[in-house]
Amino acid sequence: MNVELNKMNKMNKPTRDAAIASVQRYFEENMPAPIGNLPAGLLLDFFIEEIGPVIYNQAIADAQARLSQRVGDLSGELFGDELQYWPRVDAKKRGRR
Repeated sequence: MNVELNKMNKMNKPTRDAAIASVQRYFEENMPAPIGNLPAGLLLDFFIEEIGPVIYNQAIADAQARLSQRVGDLSGELFGDELQYWPRVDAKKRGRR
């Protein structure tokens, strides 16, 4: 699992640059002082390392729950009702009366 989390902590350069710019903009618009490129990158690294696994784990739990639900529905989706000829014929006869 640590391998997946380590991969999650790595961003490609354009994505990382955009994320740092977003942090800087947030500081410019919401904090009393702007933040430089290096401090914004360090703050981004902190959030990715500290909070990233929480978000990742919740996403995995949500995906597992959804997959379990879908797998549980497979029986109803895949299997056909067996030996239904006579019940259908009898239902049609009852409908004609």
